Amino acid sequence: MNKQVLKQMKELRTGALIKVEWTDASIGKSLSSGLSAIDVPVTSWGIFIGVLGEKSKHIILGQNNFRYADGLYDIDYTAIPLSWAVNIHVIQEQHVPQDEAKQLLSSFVMGGRRRFPRRTKQQRIVNHEKLD
Repeated sequence: MNKQVLKQMKELRTGALIKVEWTDASIGKSLSSGLSAIDVPVTSWGIFIGVLGEKSKHIILGQNNFRYADGLYDIDYTAIPLSWAVNIHVIQEQHVPQDEAKQLLSSFVMGGRRRFPRRTKQQRIVNHEKLD
């Protein structure tokens, strides 16, 4: 991991809106590609939730947060392997207030152990019938 990313990580606070530039894995056939570059550049934006992971550390970005009445969140997130990060740019510090950022982190860590209100399945509605 590069030193610049480590320095940037030390300055990050939960709740910041950030942009992470990183390189993704790629798949292909060596004979047909004719390319010498393997790195696939990616840019992701989101609310910095934290760095988590047991075997491999990941930068967790919250992207869509669904707040329930009891203060819990369901979070669509991106997990970026820390070692794949190339650059981190803070767009806005404290984009999410610190108390809300802590709730996001808590909800994320709780994961599937929490109980959410039962969601209803969307059904197709027919507003009018076809006239023959």
